[in-house]
Amino acid sequence: MTVNHYAILGIPIDASADEIRGAYRELVRKVHPDANLGDPRASETFLRVQKAYEILSDIHTRRAFDETLPTALKTPPADVQVYYSRNVLSPTKEPQIVYSFIRIQPNQADAVNEKPPLNICLAIDCSTSMQGLILDTVKSTAIELIRQMGANDILSVVAFSDRAEIVVPASPNQDRHRVEMSIRLLQTSGGTELYQGLEAAYRETMRNRSTKYINHIILITDGRTYGDEAISLRLAEQCGKQQIGISGMGIGGKWNDVFLDKMAALSGGTTMFISKPRDVSKFLLEKIHNLEMVYAHQVRLNLEIGRGVELKEAFRISPDSSSLELQPTLLIGSLPRNGKLEFICEFLVSPFSEKKDKIYLLAGRLFLDIPNRAEPVSMRLDLDRNISLQVDPLAPPQIIVQAMSTLTLYRIQERARKAVEEGKISEATRMLQNLATHLFSQGQSDLAATVLHEASHVQRTSTFSDVGDKRIKYGTRALLLPSNMEREI
Repeated sequence: MTVNHYAILGIPIDASADEIRGAYRELVRKVHPDANLGDPRASETFLRVQKAYEILSDIHTRRAFDETLPTALKTPPADVQVYYSRNVLSPTKEPQIVYSFIRIQPNQADAVNEKPPLNICLAIDCSTSMQGLILDTVKSTAIELIRQMGANDILSVVAFSDRAEIVVPASPNQDRHRVEMSIRLLQTSGGTELYQGLEAAYRETMRNRSTKYINHIILITDGRTYGDEAISLRLAEQCGKQQIGISGMGIGGKWNDVFLDKMAALSGGTTMFISKPRDVSKFLLEKIHNLEMVYAHQVRLNLEIGRGVELKEAFRISPDSSSLELQPTLLIGSLPRNGKLEFICEFLVSPFSEKKDKIYLLAGRLFLDIPNRAEPVSMRLDLDRNISLQVDPLAPPQIIVQAMSTLTLYRIQERARKAVEEGKISEATRMLQNLATHLFSQGQSDLAATVLHEASHVQRTSTFSDVGDKRIKYGTRALLLPSNMEREI
């Protein structure tokens, strides 16, 4: 099997000499044995990096190596399409907004039909509020998952309240009857301390963490944790660095959606709102199915923003919609085998003169973790716009117009929530009424009625109801999914 020296350095096959040197220097600092005294594999990793650099830094040995690469390695793992809100930029004295819509699809010649093995940990809130139908439904669904798991899949279960218990340890080929019995015996007690469960789930997932698996934690809760949010978010960030996604399932209205959203964003996961306990089974089984359909896990983008440019916001459109955490490495999410990964970026361009020929919005590199590949594969992603003294004659592409129109609805509810927090009740009520009008015009009558009902509740009580604000938040977010947008175009 050919060793992919490009993948070892984390660079594309068409990397420049400067990129090769830069990647090598960065890796040497990270993997040098002197900086990793406790890692027994540090010397081996360092030698692999050295060898890759020796071959790729010399034009002759690099050309000879390129000839040995199989066609599959020379073929990009995914196709990338970029749409811009503006065809050209003109010099102005005011800042300008530019939107970029990025669509990533797997290269069908490279995509495999076999589902990747899973390394999943269910972290189940077993605090007192989960008693009855909620926990019974979670337990029966977990047992159904056990029965559906493939021979190479690993499923662990952690129960937590104010302490954590490893109910099913992360190991393959377990006695399924014994595992099912352990799940059936789960009982509720105590309050919700989310970090207890998250930390135990992280340890169980790390026991078998591998590039061969889809590594993921699914957190199921109906309550709000107190006092451990900061440490939980630090652990979520660590999960992201280890390519372990965290998906939160919030049941009912008492859980902290802002907290779970941020935790999911830091790890490249998702958050799901489950209004009725009986729907837990549907959401959980659907989540596992989606993980089984992953082509590339934890797609991420290393960012180098252009001079005079600010990345204001990034938002994932599909396969599920969510705000993305703005970091030097943007965690975008998972790319389905038979689908697409889409996200939109909002750039603010500072005033500039006509002396420039082009505005560079972003110079980045996409990394894709594809199961059964020893190293992540990477692709260059550069975003730029030409400068012209003429007014842009072209209208924005419809896909940009539709995405921004729907994203505006999501932003309205965000502003309404903030207005309530600041005590601006009349302003919040007007925003919600405006949102309902737009939803009615788009045929979203059920969601519009929910918004109007919540506007009345806010006007009477000066606060959102426990469930109402989540229905609106996740309802408007769901409008960004391709099935909804295509229906509205």
